[in-house]
Amino acid sequence: ITKAATPENENDESTPKETTQGILDFGSAMTGTPWGNIYCLTIIGQIEGHMNAPANTKTTKYEHVLPLLAKLEESGEVAGVLFLLNTVGGDVEAGLAIAELIAGMRKPTVSIVLGGSHSIGVPLAVAARRSFAVPSAAMTIHPVRMSGTVIAAPQTYQYFQRLQERIVSFVSGHSHISAERFQELMISGAMEQDSQLPSVRSLAMDLSINPNTIQRAYAELERRGYIYSVKGKGSFVADSSILKDSKREAVFKKQEEVALEAALLKVEKKKLYDIIDQIFDKGGEKDD
Repeated sequence: ITKAATPENENDESTPKETTQGILDFGSAMTGTPWGNIYCLTIIGQIEGHMNAPANTKTTKYEHVLPLLAKLEESGEVAGVLFLLNTVGGDVEAGLAIAELIAGMRKPTVSIVLGGSHSIGVPLAVAARRSFAVPSAAMTIHPVRMSGTVIAAPQTYQYFQRLQERIVSFVSGHSHISAERFQELMISGAMEQDSQLPSVRSLAMDLSINPNTIQRAYAELERRGYIYSVKGKGSFVADSSILKDSKREAVFKKQEEVALEAALLKVEKKKLYDIIDQIFDKGGEKDD
């Protein structure tokens, strides 16, 4: 659990035991440098929102982090804040609240992604004035999703859309990616070939569902050729060119079936061409 450690105690060389205990208990520490005191804060595990996570889940509690950030911003003893991130994501609104407060700090802030900063962890990673990621780090983005029972009503989808727009706006406003490009990545789920997927355990924590369900989903993705697994290392994105070729062949086959049915119904060819042109105009560039 990420929780406030008392800056005064951590800066006091006469209390090394209290400082060590603060690191063990709260994952935070004050470090003295020639340029001033740097407060180090970890954001790990699952970002816990309005509902408590299971007892065996490591979490970052927003009700602890928010007042701590406000205190650090006003503290005369703190020159800057270093955020160490290794999170699977979690509650969207809680994560955005933390990210907004980090972005609004006047003091120098730096974030370093260690391990991963998935889902709502992406806004947290770019919220600081300077953001870094180690070579082995991973960041997974995807459309907003919810676990549990969801009412299939227009208002629900509109809520998801607005929530997603808030995430896109924040990330594009605090990084060098455009809102359109980030939205495209979220929708398409684009991942580079051979990039590693989240582990079964971390994804199960993120979605709050049974790990066996994730395992079955990964097995099905591997069966279809979307991913491949390496024993002892995890699952990785497969070569997309092979999948694209297979999908193109399937599209051509469907086109033949549609064209044959249209011919039997004596549909004008120009009408079909017009429909195809309209679809390509909406979906992307046309091939000349």
